[in-house]
Formats: sequence, C-alpha cells, structure tokens
Amino acid sequence: QVQLVESGGGLVQPGGSLRLSCVASGIDFRFYDMGWYRQAPGEQRELVAGVTNGGDINYADSVKGRFTISRDNVKKLIYLQMNSLKPEDTAIYYCNAKAYRYGTNYWGTGTLVTVSS
Repeated sequence: QVQLVESGGGLVQPGGSLRLSCVASGIDFRFYDMGWYRQAPGEQRELVAGVTNGGDINYADSVKGRFTISRDNVKKLIYLQMNSLKPEDTAIYYCNAKAYRYGTNYWGTGTLVTVSS
C-alpha cells in the first residue's frame, strides 16, 4: 500500500519559518520524482517545488529564494524548508510522487500551513 505522509504544518507569523516533511512507503522511492504542491481556498492546486529522481530541482517563481526542497533516498523523505513566510503562502501543502516509468502518480493527504499575525 502506497502512503505519503506529510507533517510539519502549523500556524506561523509572517517572516517565520517552517519545515515540512513527507515520508513515503510502498514505492521504490529512488525512481520517483517528488514534489510539493499547495492549494489555497478557492484556488487551483499549484506546484511549489519539485525534485526529480536524478536530483534536478525547480521552484515556483513565488517561492524562489525563500523555499528549499531536498530529498533523502535512504529515509524515503522529502523536505520543504520554508523561510520568510508570507500570508499568501497560506494553503494546504501536498506531497506528490510520480514515476513515468510506472505511469503512477500519488498524493498525500496534505498539511495545513497558516501564515498570520
């Protein structure tokens, strides 16, 4: 059974930091491209940051210079370090795993990040 379990969300003041984690089970993690997406109320889900199985990284323009994605293939984890948080970063953050070789695409259940004073 495939599971992606996110953690680390919460309430933080503007300018603060949070680190999200996503642990994967039931997949051959080394073959998967991993990513963080977010969805704010009334908005579409959008890519925040992604890291391929080869280690290539990309970010949404809105988070460049503030967020850092990383992966640990041994622990089957990805992280999203979020600094200088803004109220517009408020959203549910979802972990995603996709493998083109298998044609598979999995989602976690999400973790809520609220940036407010």
